[in-house]
Amino acid sequence: MSIVRLPAIPLIANDPYFSIWCPADLLTDADTCHWCGEAKPLRGTLAIDGKAYRFLGLGEAPAIKTLRQDVTPTATECVFAADGVELTLRFTGAALPEDLDVLSAPITMIEMRLRALDGREHDCRAELSFSAALCVYGGEKRDMHAVSYSLGGKNVAFLGQIAQKPLSHSGDHTTIDWGYLYLMSAAPLTSSQEGLGVCWSGSVGGAGAEIRALAAYDDIASINYFGSLQKAWCFRDGSSIIDWLRAFDARWDELHQKCRALDERVLGEAREIGGEDYALIAAAAWRHTFAAHKLIADGEGRMVLLSKENDSNGCIGTVDISYPSAPIFLKFCPQLVNALCRGVLKFAEMPVWEEDYAPHDIGRYPYATGQVYAACDRAVYRQTAGVHPPYYLYPAGAGVYNPHDQMPVEECGNMLIMLAAAFFKTGDASLVQAHRATLEKWAKYLCEYGEDPGEQLCTDDFAGHLAHNVNLAAKALVGVACYARLMEALGEDAAHWNRETARLRDSFLARAQRPGGGPLTFDGTGWSMKYNLVWDEILGLGLLPREYYAQEMGSYPGRMNRYGLPLDSRRSYTKSDWELWIATMAQSKEEFRRFIAPIAAYLRETDSRVPFSDWYDTVTGKYEHFIARAVQGGLYMPMLKHWK
Repeated sequence: MSIVRLPAIPLIANDPYFSIWCPADLLTDADTCHWCGEAKPLRGTLAIDGKAYRFLGLGEAPAIKTLRQDVTPTATECVFAADGVELTLRFTGAALPEDLDVLSAPITMIEMRLRALDGREHDCRAELSFSAALCVYGGEKRDMHAVSYSLGGKNVAFLGQIAQKPLSHSGDHTTIDWGYLYLMSAAPLTSSQEGLGVCWSGSVGGAGAEIRALAAYDDIASINYFGSLQKAWCFRDGSSIIDWLRAFDARWDELHQKCRALDERVLGEAREIGGEDYALIAAAAWRHTFAAHKLIADGEGRMVLLSKENDSNGCIGTVDISYPSAPIFLKFCPQLVNALCRGVLKFAEMPVWEEDYAPHDIGRYPYATGQVYAACDRAVYRQTAGVHPPYYLYPAGAGVYNPHDQMPVEECGNMLIMLAAAFFKTGDASLVQAHRATLEKWAKYLCEYGEDPGEQLCTDDFAGHLAHNVNLAAKALVGVACYARLMEALGEDAAHWNRETARLRDSFLARAQRPGGGPLTFDGTGWSMKYNLVWDEILGLGLLPREYYAQEMGSYPGRMNRYGLPLDSRRSYTKSDWELWIATMAQSKEEFRRFIAPIAAYLRETDSRVPFSDWYDTVTGKYEHFIARAVQGGLYMPMLKHWK
């Protein structure tokens, strides 16, 4: 038996709403649910010569034996066997960075392959069902359209509420409450008020049988983007979900070949860098990361990539979520980093945003209608699924935001670093040129307030406000250095920004370099990961000497616990994305592997049955809070480094 064990197994992982997981070791150990935990049952049964078994979800029939379970970046495949028959079940999410139309389509490919193991013929019946709960938020039963028809030799079925209210709520632990679930297959389909299903029966011998199905979700409207209702990127030309179902069906073999090639490429590189531990981490993070985003087109047809801040506050387009997620995009599709920044720049130049620093977010999913974090009336909406007002339409002077709860240094640094990294990878300066005045304002803010940050929040806001934050000052240093490099690359006079970079660097070294590793704060308190400095090496900024990094990296191993390096000296919890950034700063593959082994152990051993949490306790292995967040794209930071 070969069983890849994860805290939760991804089955459908297309976007923040179409995201279904099995929270158990095996697919027969639990019913499936949305990433946030709400029940969304997918169930599978296989009858062999009249005897029924379960291969997915719970039920009265006994569980079939699992022979193998594998999770790759694009697929989850399980092999089962009973009574002389083998069943292979494969869910494939075509998250292909070289084909963004396919990547953005809310479609998952499903295969069920049957073959006899004993040389005999067996009468078999395979059923895979999708509950109507996939179309409902809150579990309340609704009146449904349940329709099936034939189309070009294939069967199509769809299910959706009769009363459609697109974008009728906004929040964190919410699931979709509008739109239509679709199935398409050559096999017979069932549709009822209870759900949809694929049902195949026939004789299975040595030649076997294959059942193919496509599961899709038409959300009707995906995002309210500053007053314009937008669907996923793949629909920007007016195509429909049916068009894309037919396209996936026609390209079935091609897409599977591309997915397998991607899996081999990604996992091969991961194994070369960090062995099986890093291959496991990379496989666990791929679909997870893409599924926490929605890719749309703006009114001018340009790409906008919007994260949902899962299990935190539901914000959309959060800057300090995009920042840690950026490595996976920089490595495989760097144009998407500009797409992460585009909406933030648009909002930052609206009258309501009067600050000299970058905003935190641009709304709460699926409403990109103005920052909600630090909004003075935020408490009214925080614990509900209510929709915030359209802040983007407010005038200057409206007093929408509370300055105390902003993240000024954090978000300015994040934006400058991401935009510089995207430019260095793509050579496309159009976004930077279009927003030069805004970026310069943010660079000036970092020069004035980033050297020794006052009491403010950073991305690790769960730890509370902190003054004199050394790691936050490191971000300011890197952000200004990135802006200086940008100006040089664009042929501008960068002398002032280079002088400011040197000033911040010298100040940082004078106060942060200490025997045994740098402190948490400039007054000498505690210690912390200096993960923001990873860009010094990744972007070749040449900021700090090797001696500094030798001291800092040398201080970490003695502070590690069973499941990793704590974030800082205050608590034993950690952030997996930042751990991988620290590991990337290792000077050898061997040192790198010592840093990542505890994270792989967390994946294999934690009893927290949630999609890969980025915030967990390094002693107990229990997750603290965050689930299925986009930040796990940061686990690909090591692939941006050219290991010797």
